[in-house]
Amino acid sequence: MSATPVAPLPDGVDPAWLPPSALRALGARRVRVSGEGPLVATVRGEVAAATAEHGGSLVTEGPVDLALVCAPGDPDGEAFVVRRDGTTTSVTATGGAGLLHGLHHVVRLGEAAFSGRWEPRRHAPRRAIRMLDHWDNVDVHPVMGQVERGYAGGSIFYADGAVRADLGRVAAYARLLGSIGINRVCLNNVNVHRTEARLLTDLLPDVVRLAGVFRPQGVRVHLSVSFAAPMTLGGLPTTDPLDRGVQEWWASTTAAVYAAIPDFGGYVVKADSEGQPGPFASGRDHADGANLLARALAPFGGTVFWRAFVYDHRQDWRDRSTDRARAAHDHFTPLDGGFDENVVLQVKFGPVDFQVREPVSPVVAAMPRTRLAVEFQVTQEYTGQQKHVCYLVPQWSEVLGFRPHGDGDAVAEIAHGVVAVSNVGDDPFWTGHPLAQANLFGFGRLAWDDRLAPEAVLDEWIGLTFADPAVRAPLHEVMDGSWLTYERCTAPLGVGFMVRPGHHYGPDVDGYEYTQWGTYHFADRDGVGVDRTRATGTGFTGQYPAPWRDLYESVRTCPDELLLFFHHVPYGHVLRSGTTVIQHVYDTHFAGHEEVARTARTWGALRGRVPDRTFDRVTELLAEQLRCATEWRDQVNTYFWRKSGVPDERGRRIW
Repeated sequence: MSATPVAPLPDGVDPAWLPPSALRALGARRVRVSGEGPLVATVRGEVAAATAEHGGSLVTEGPVDLALVCAPGDPDGEAFVVRRDGTTTSVTATGGAGLLHGLHHVVRLGEAAFSGRWEPRRHAPRRAIRMLDHWDNVDVHPVMGQVERGYAGGSIFYADGAVRADLGRVAAYARLLGSIGINRVCLNNVNVHRTEARLLTDLLPDVVRLAGVFRPQGVRVHLSVSFAAPMTLGGLPTTDPLDRGVQEWWASTTAAVYAAIPDFGGYVVKADSEGQPGPFASGRDHADGANLLARALAPFGGTVFWRAFVYDHRQDWRDRSTDRARAAHDHFTPLDGGFDENVVLQVKFGPVDFQVREPVSPVVAAMPRTRLAVEFQVTQEYTGQQKHVCYLVPQWSEVLGFRPHGDGDAVAEIAHGVVAVSNVGDDPFWTGHPLAQANLFGFGRLAWDDRLAPEAVLDEWIGLTFADPAVRAPLHEVMDGSWLTYERCTAPLGVGFMVRPGHHYGPDVDGYEYTQWGTYHFADRDGVGVDRTRATGTGFTGQYPAPWRDLYESVRTCPDELLLFFHHVPYGHVLRSGTTVIQHVYDTHFAGHEEVARTARTWGALRGRVPDRTFDRVTELLAEQLRCATEWRDQVNTYFWRKSGVPDERGRRIW
């Protein structure tokens, strides 16, 4: 019975939520692993390492404390059954992936896995697709760097224009993903540049190496591909999806990929968006484009993830009839039912761009005959860029629990999968900010089961990551409400953006106000907000089904937190909370700053209870967060005081 050794963690790299102490309860027991296959070998290797570290034993016979059994059945099965009878805890699965998930379920339980009596309980993922997209470039891009919207250093996959020779760091990362149930990963940027395009052809042997590292953790690899590849790589004169030569090029190229990587997952495509090529150039629609790739992948069981992030990025700011929020719905809903079965339409959770507060995209409710995946952004582009504490699992939980038809299915029940933009780099802490590891962990756990409470997910992460149980309460104080704190510090009431153009870090209230990007707040001397009503605005509210179309249409019923996303209102408009819009702006920005200062004090009291280098890094970043919160408070409050002429009723200093 083979065992895959646990890859040693590279020197200086943080173990994240799998330090040796996290496996202490399991490693101190007698454990038997039964079954065969590559993932069972991974489980056996984990148990061997844990028992060697903590004094237990990996045995093949006799009484055991833990039995991990892979019984013959569905080799692709991800479910497992846990029970405890007498003194033995058992995990049974019909596939190696299920056994791996069951192992990590026991790890998360710790000592609780080995006490009491439990009736058999089946655990299975709620979503078949649980995927991370890496926006990594093989070469260092002159504008976006090596990882576009990456805030934790360079790529763990690529260095010096090629896949890294040493993939030890990738193996450690794959182990982290396997432990939280991620089952797919896309290896390169959706904005496919010249070198990344070649991963599909002459650089494919390097993709084979990466696939071999992810495979033992049950993770299939995908590639982002350029729609222009038949021209740029194949020398064809067209990319028309209805052209026979184009179809044959994709079919033969895809067949070569599967000959090299039989379990290859498929393609991710950003087309006709922000300058990326697509089917519009040939007069075709997105169903034509997606189905071209889907039919090349279908013989091998592959999937094409077609991003719905398509909009006019050269908007005239003078034209208030054009609304970026409408774009995905306008482009894609007429195509519902026109996509092949192995197409997954990848829809950003909100209609604009991963803002700290947006309504749920109306596309989710509008395409019942199309497989959808909801896309989140673990990397914190608009939520502090991993320099700030911002625990995002409450936001994602809120989105997945939203019911687009009122009493109907929640987003999590409509979506076929969940996808997120990864937040790791070659930083020693993986995510730059040590506490941002909780977002990566939390995404995996919520993707597995959207019903998990964000606080419980945070408990799991804290318990695995930090040996001292006394840190739990302070870390909850630091992290539980950090998403709402970040919202209070930044753009108010759902209006969005107000960030520095380009890099998107720090305040710039008018930074995008007169640009081509379609992200406006329309503040004037009398009021602020975007009129997206059917009665007088862009009509965006009409893209929602009842009851939301009418609830958002009226200022009387629109939720306060989304008011300025849907309405342009006077500064004196009284919110449902009882305060005016202008006073809400002042109060929240002062409060957000105070909350960040309190967070820094709470963290400061943990000196000696967390590893020194973790303490020092977080302390440094909290100082930066407080500096940035000061800028947000002063710039936003000053802007609106000067715009409106309405003073703060509490008389606080505004510049």
